[in-house]
Amino acid sequence: MSQYQTLVRKPPVITIKKKSREVIFTLISAMCDNKSTLSFKKNADGDFKANLLGQAFSNIQAKHDKIDMEWTADEGNWQEVIKMINTGTSLVGSVRAR
Repeated sequence: MSQYQTLVRKPPVITIKKKSREVIFTLISAMCDNKSTLSFKKNADGDFKANLLGQAFSNIQAKHDKIDMEWTADEGNWQEVIKMINTGTSLVGSVRAR
């Protein structure tokens, strides 16, 4: 069974500490379990900016725009951000925050 199929059947329980300044998601793709990294980092204005670290945001094929995910992250609603990410062809496998 692939990592992606395992995540579909049993999603991980993810908690993210409040007031994080950077949140990094490891994504697992439906295509051969390829891994990618999606980073949300606060800028000088205190707003989160999303970055797929060298890949186009459209690669994850999420049904939500990058800006919508950033605004949701600004609200601190990380569970909703995870749901938004998981609407595409990649699923959140793990997360680190600081």
